Amino acid sequence: MPKTTIQCENVWKIFGKFPRNIWEILENSHGKEKEILLQYGCTLGIQDISFSIQEGEIFAIMGLSGSGKSTLLRCINRLAEITIGKIFIENQEISSMTPKAIKDLRQKKISMVFQHFALLPHRTVLENAAFGLEIQKVDKNKRHEMAREMLDMVGLKDCEQSYPEELSGGMQQRVGLARALLSHSDIILMDEPFSALDPIIREQMCDEFLKIVAHLKKTIVFITHDMGEALKVADRIAVMKDGKILQIATPEEIILHPNDIFIEKFVQSAFSVLKILPASMQRLFADSAKKSLSEK
Repeated sequence: MPKTTIQCENVWKIFGKFPRNIWEILENSHGKEKEILLQYGCTLGIQDISFSIQEGEIFAIMGLSGSGKSTLLRCINRLAEITIGKIFIENQEISSMTPKAIKDLRQKKISMVFQHFALLPHRTVLENAAFGLEIQKVDKNKRHEMAREMLDMVGLKDCEQSYPEELSGGMQQRVGLARALLSHSDIILMDEPFSALDPIIREQMCDEFLKIVAHLKKTIVFITHDMGEALKVADRIAVMKDGKILQIATPEEIILHPNDIFIEKFVQSAFSVLKILPASMQRLFADSAKKSLSEK
């Protein structure tokens, strides 16, 4: 039975002065949340979020800009302090952790991959890939050996002595992915990691990402605004809007049983490419999708 790695219980994040007081007012607002937030000069980041993520699961959080998905990710890593609720990482409630315990958590349990690559410009590709292991005080020869193996897996075997400025955006993102996957962290938080890439490179990175994580068995939280990307990579998807989660379901359930018109439109947009194909091709894709779902 898989164990729960991440658990959120009724988590709120309100930006502004006296957020706990504002939360108490919002709890009894009866549909007047926007007026209250405007009156007190506050912003609602996330609202009453609850879910659990199992060990080894790829859990996508999907939504438009401003939906709260990145705020939620920052709360999970405690880069942002929650207003109310609880977040557990492997049964440890993180809001009660000391600064040292949080630092250890980030170094040993959780890695992050950002939309912008955050590579160290004065270090080689090999040194950047091995940086997480360096922080964890892994022997230099050992960490470089491990980094070379991971760089080979992401298609950068011949670039280990290059510097970030010498690489394309797609190649830089591969280095960031290698660094995160290489760490000893059991949990990887990925904030729109491929959104800065052009569509072809993005598709390739998704494919490589899925191949690599299939062997690593890490727990991954994957933030995206692209429903097609979420459907492709995730075991389950949480769809967010205005700081709330509208639905949590498997990709198959999201496609077949969206529980909100907002989600339904996103699913339709993910498959809008079919509209430009001939009718015979559309039927072929539809039959293939039905067969795939029935086999699962």
